[in-house]
Amino acid sequence: MQAVESSRLYRQIAEQLRGLITGGEFDAGTRLPAERDLARQLGVSRPSVREALIALEVEGWVEVRTGSGIYVQPQAQRASVARAPAANGSAEWGPLQVMQARELVEGEVAALAARHAKKPQLAAMASALARMREEAESGDGPQGGDEAFHQAIAQACGNEVLVDTVRGYWNARQEPIFSRLGDHFENAASWQAALTEHAAVLAAIRARDAEGARAAMQQHLKKATGRYSASWKRANKPGT
Repeated sequence: MQAVESSRLYRQIAEQLRGLITGGEFDAGTRLPAERDLARQLGVSRPSVREALIALEVEGWVEVRTGSGIYVQPQAQRASVARAPAANGSAEWGPLQVMQARELVEGEVAALAARHAKKPQLAAMASALARMREEAESGDGPQGGDEAFHQAIAQACGNEVLVDTVRGYWNARQEPIFSRLGDHFENAASWQAALTEHAAVLAAIRARDAEGARAAMQQHLKKATGRYSASWKRANKPGT
């Protein structure tokens, strides 16, 4: 393996792993080295390796077996890696990097919303939170309500550039790699945790507490990133 440079890093890692697989370094059915070992050998972070492995899983090159490891799939399972990136480039964004960016940007968006939100915008946030609760109670992931909540906060911040920025994050959220990450690490317990965190954000915005809104949003997104970064052994386990 060779150390890789940082430019769409997880894609570079995925390409190198594909090369090792096609070159016979890892045969079909072989378990890949552990995430931490791959990170050390490649000279990159574990989150970047995780994004690469999820990308390879989406493309059919590997299979994630919770509690066991990452296994190379037979050649017949592998999809073509050619893809057309989205117009805004979000198709190439790594999910965990998106979450880190959201923590920085959406904390400030929430602070602005606390200062500028009007009653109809506060009502839209409350409606989105109620929708999240309904979706979670029905057993479905509350992605629709989640997106509506964050978009409502952006609309209330009073800055169209930030509105478009937040929308770009949610365009990225629709990409297969992000969806697959959610399949592994989102569950009823994580949805309930997210609901509690969203309620804290809304309470601070309603109270016109800009500092509190910023802190609550940053805390929510930091915890969400932590859930996506949990051990594979905890993936889709109750109480994680």
